[in-house]
Amino acid sequence: MHEDLLPPESLDGFTEQEMADWKTEYDVLNGLRRLGHDARPVGISDDLSPLRKEILEWKPHVVFMLIEEFHGVAVYDMHVVSYLELMRQPYTGCNPRGLLITHDKPLMKKILTYHRVPTPRFTVYRRGRSVKPPASKRLAYPLLVKSSIEDASLGIAQKSIVRNDERLVERVEFIHEHVKSDAIVEEYVEGRELYVGVMGNLRLEVLPIWEMTFENLPDGSEPIATAKAKWDLEYQKKLGIKTGRAKGLSQELEAQIAQTCRRAYRRLEMTGYGRMDLRLTEDGRVYVIEANANPNLEYGEDIAESAAAIGISYERLLQRVVNLGLAYRAPWRS
Repeated sequence: MHEDLLPPESLDGFTEQEMADWKTEYDVLNGLRRLGHDARPVGISDDLSPLRKEILEWKPHVVFMLIEEFHGVAVYDMHVVSYLELMRQPYTGCNPRGLLITHDKPLMKKILTYHRVPTPRFTVYRRGRSVKPPASKRLAYPLLVKSSIEDASLGIAQKSIVRNDERLVERVEFIHEHVKSDAIVEEYVEGRELYVGVMGNLRLEVLPIWEMTFENLPDGSEPIATAKAKWDLEYQKKLGIKTGRAKGLSQELEAQIAQTCRRAYRRLEMTGYGRMDLRLTEDGRVYVIEANANPNLEYGEDIAESAAAIGISYERLLQRVVNLGLAYRAPWRS
C-alpha cells in the first residue's frame, strides 16, 4: 500500500471523512487477519526496497496488491506488479498487461471497438497541443470530457458534459492544465449508471449488477459519477446519492450485461478481479464506459456489497481474491 495510507490500529476517534483515504487498507488488512492470515502492511511510494526486503527475508506466500500509483503517477502501479513478476512473487489482482490496457482509456476503447464490445465513440486531445473542436463528424454533442489515464473520477464534474465547441475547448484545457494528462472526449450516453464486478482468471464469475442512483438531482444536472458524487459524503447526502442492486432489469437484459462484462474482461486481458462501468439507455442498449482493474475493496463499497448480496461475506471475498492470486499462472510459472 502507499506509505501515506498505512492505517491505524483502530478506527476510534476518526470521522468517516477522515478515514476515507485509508479505509480500504484498514478493512483489507484487518479482514485478512480475521481470516487467520499473518498479514503485514508494507508502505511504499517511490522506493521498492521495503517491498524487496519483505519478499527476500519474510518470503510471503502472496502479496496483496493495494498500490494505485508509484512516484505519484497512476499508471505506474503496473510497474510495481511487473517487479513482483520479476521477483517471481505471487500477488493478488490484475496482471501488468491488463493494468496497462485498462489504465490507457483510448487503447482500451480501441480494443473493445475492435472486438465489437459496445463503447461510446471518442477522440483524444493530446496535452501540449492546441485545442480545436473535433473535426470528425462521427462525434455528436453532448460529449463527456475526462482524463485519458486517471481513475476514481478525478477531474470529472457536471461541467465535464459539454454541449458546444466553446465548452469543449474549456473542459479539455481544464484536464490538460489541472489533471495534467491527455483528455479523452467521448459521446455522452444518457441512461442509468451501472457497475458490475467480475472475478476470475480463466473461469469468470459475474457479481450482481449494481447501480448508482440520484434521488435529489438538481434540474440541469446529469446522473454521472463525478468526483464529488463518489467521495464527498455531505454531497452524497444532499443529492441522495446511493448505490444498490439494480432494479427492474429483465432476466434477458441481466444475462446480456453479464455476457458483455465477461467479453470485455477477457478482451482486455484482465485477471484477479475487476469492475465494469456501464451505461444503460432507456431502450436497453448497454455500453462499456470503463474497465477498472483492482477496484476498491473497502467494506461497504460496490464490490463488497454486490458479493454480500449473493451470500459472500467480506472475509470470503478477500479469501477469493487471495486464492485467485495464488492460482494465477504468471509467465514465470511456466
